[in-house]
Amino acid sequence: MAVGLPGATYRLQLSRDFGFDQARRLVPYLKALGISHLYASPFLKARAGSRHGYDVVDHAALNPEFGGEPAFLRLSDALHAAGLGLILDFVPNHMGIGYADNVWWLDVLEWGRQSPYARVFDISWELLPYRHGGGVLLPVLGRPYGEALTKGEIVLRYDAEHGTFSAWYFDHRFPITPHRYGDIVRTVVAAAGAAATATGRALIELADAYPAPNSPTYGQAPAYKKQLTAIEGAAAVIARGLEAYRADHDNGRHALHWLLERQNYRLASWRVAVSGINYRRFFDVNDLAGVRVEDIHTFRMVHALVRRLIAEGRLQGLRIDHIDGLRDPHQYARRLRHMIRSLRGAEAASFHVTVEKILGEGEKLPTFPGVHGTTGYEWLNLLSRLLLDGRGLPALDETWRRFSGEPRDFSAILAEAKERVLDTILASDFTTLAQLLARIAAGHYSTRDYTPDRLSAALRLYVVAFPVYRSYVTSADASPADREIIGRAIAAARRRWPGPDLDIFDFLYAAMTLDLLTDGRAYSRRRVQDFALRLQQFTGPLMAKSLEDTAFYRYHRLLALNEVGNDPSCGGIDSDSFHAAMRTRATTAPAGLTATATHDTKRGEDARMRILALAELADDWAGAVEQWRDMNDGLRSTPGAPSAAHEYMLYQTLIGAWPLEGTSPELTRRLCAYAIKAAREGKQQTSWINVDAGYERALEAFVAAMLDPERSSPFLQSFARFASRTALLGALNSLSQLGLKAMLPGIPDFYQGTELWDLSLVDPDNRRPVDFEARRRMMEGGALQAPWSTLADAWPNGAIKFALTSRLLAIRAALREMFLEGEYEPLAVQGEDRAHVIAFARRHRGEAVIVMAGRHFSESSNGGRVWPRGGFDARIVSQGGEFFDLLTPTDAGPVTLDARVLLDTLPVAVVSSRPL
Repeated sequence: MAVGLPGATYRLQLSRDFGFDQARRLVPYLKALGISHLYASPFLKARAGSRHGYDVVDHAALNPEFGGEPAFLRLSDALHAAGLGLILDFVPNHMGIGYADNVWWLDVLEWGRQSPYARVFDISWELLPYRHGGGVLLPVLGRPYGEALTKGEIVLRYDAEHGTFSAWYFDHRFPITPHRYGDIVRTVVAAAGAAATATGRALIELADAYPAPNSPTYGQAPAYKKQLTAIEGAAAVIARGLEAYRADHDNGRHALHWLLERQNYRLASWRVAVSGINYRRFFDVNDLAGVRVEDIHTFRMVHALVRRLIAEGRLQGLRIDHIDGLRDPHQYARRLRHMIRSLRGAEAASFHVTVEKILGEGEKLPTFPGVHGTTGYEWLNLLSRLLLDGRGLPALDETWRRFSGEPRDFSAILAEAKERVLDTILASDFTTLAQLLARIAAGHYSTRDYTPDRLSAALRLYVVAFPVYRSYVTSADASPADREIIGRAIAAARRRWPGPDLDIFDFLYAAMTLDLLTDGRAYSRRRVQDFALRLQQFTGPLMAKSLEDTAFYRYHRLLALNEVGNDPSCGGIDSDSFHAAMRTRATTAPAGLTATATHDTKRGEDARMRILALAELADDWAGAVEQWRDMNDGLRSTPGAPSAAHEYMLYQTLIGAWPLEGTSPELTRRLCAYAIKAAREGKQQTSWINVDAGYERALEAFVAAMLDPERSSPFLQSFARFASRTALLGALNSLSQLGLKAMLPGIPDFYQGTELWDLSLVDPDNRRPVDFEARRRMMEGGALQAPWSTLADAWPNGAIKFALTSRLLAIRAALREMFLEGEYEPLAVQGEDRAHVIAFARRHRGEAVIVMAGRHFSESSNGGRVWPRGGFDARIVSQGGEFFDLLTPTDAGPVTLDARVLLDTLPVAVVSSRPL
């Protein structure tokens, strides 16, 4: 099916409760809304009960919990009939491991490096000590290994159907290598007292046929296991004999330990992962193992089903998850483009590929072949900063510092967070890098005096100073952009170096840029390339865990800016800076996504806009939070809980999530869950690794008491009055944001349910079920066709946002080429309120669409108390010709480009050089 590049995408979160058939029933609704492509969360086979789908365990199968292939085909056929495309959120970087459901991983545990799947996973085999030939550390136990063994939690079992032995720890299966089957068989026959029986003799004979420890081989094992299952009475004898490996007596415990010590893995407590894990993970998630997709055979296996779906015309796009986790993203993009071209031919250009890439301030997306752009975090943040009233930030700075007692700026908080992450959750990953660097230095006489400790210290300073998520050095060379970023971090690290051996940083720079391979000193090419590319895979998780999952939860000046890819200490931007960014985007990435909410954002798009409005009420906010602190001081069950910083965070979070009908048990539950997650992410009073149950109980008790109408009536009344103002200002901000997102260069992406107000919190709150039936009724009942003034009067019900979404998408669909290919032209605005209006034109083949959006509504709304009427004293400099209102089509003829008229009710206007 050739549907072309998307006009608008709609993200659906699939689950066992909302699978392919439920998505199929939404197709008519999405079509009517104006969506061109359904953008689905991962739907390959994931771990049973997965809430997100990123823990794929089989790349060759569709998720059976979603209905499997039959239901998928029904969805695909429905999309085809409606003319809609399908985009898959695809996960090439990692797989779900542990438990008993990933066949590739289980084979690796059973056979170690002999497994044909050993090349799939990124395992540093040699780093597991005391294992002949190496092995993989498995930090899965809930207690230290010795305790788990002694308490009998690790059990040896026999599968009589398949002829296999495995150690089990609750739901986790650890296959026993067949090299040790002979030992087990002899032991269990003796323990069962069956040596003189026919069954016992047959078992011993089979054990003797394959002398330990090198047989049976990988190829012989299936036949061996089949022979084992064919021995009459074997299952009963083995079941009795496994008593020899039971941990409730010393001999059994020692026998089981002896057996486990001779496997291709070592079982350990989950806490050992901090310092000892030797396989690459997705960030710090132990049951998500990194995949070596750079290996061509692995690439082909991982893309087997996706390849078929593309060939059959059932996929029209891919969203590549976590591209920064790949060893060589450029290589991956080239292979992916080649695969798509080979399957789709002339249609390959319209196959839509975006990458999940978080860009820092001023950072440009590398030119990945065949990639249309990112999933849009940078544009989310640009829109927030455009709508932010920067004049209120100094007051918010002062309020935050006074309330929290935190004197440091954000850069210091982030550096401290990086140090914390390096010392804890990513310590083993960093140690591996430092060891590799030391081996490189020892490989030449000119650098052998750089000791491991000094190299580790220098590398640590470098990664703390590294300003973005990663560089993109390939196995061939480093680009000028990469050299600039690396050089900047090297310079910052050098300034903090306390020792006399500053030239260590010259060595470090040469290793990272691969210059070591071109200066004639004959370093190991394999080791230098491995270090440079692995380091790039490390800085991304370090930044993510330090910035998004630590510092964001310690610095709370204005939570609306604590968003993926943003600097929370940043300010607003002026219209000129915004226009410059959009003009560049129109020529470099016009088909990338523009997101305002995703499954990974820290809060819903409308919750963010409400919090953003605090900058327009900064003085009133300062007084309010001080009053609320006094009101709620008696609610603490424990002194110091919550901390001042957490209390300040809670008030802002509540501003974003506050339902205008007031508090409820559901709101209390959601805010308690958020508070605990935020506190653990911040890693100060409590953390995921070291839970402080007392602090967390006190935090939940405070939230519950604060939202209890009987205990906190004065606070709730005061808060509701203030929240009603930020809610109205937030609604206006949201409508401006929506108008800009839909009309700017780029493809607007809509997260599920956000056609109505989105007041969700961070995941899993933003993955709650969406009431699509209520949205269908609203669409079909005619509510969206009401006059804008009527919708504005009832703005809390969200119909005004829904109607504006529908109308904007209809405009995009009618003028498809203009929005995909058209030029972006900034327009000058005149008048006393010109700073409140942003305006631009989209031009294509002699036609024009002019967009006008308002911002900073506090003055025009009486501080958020009344919906503004009468627009702004601002007008667009004359464009010549006639223009027609596309949001309010009438028979009245052309309209004036005056914000007093066009923004009279709505904060956004769209006019065209011809009526539609």
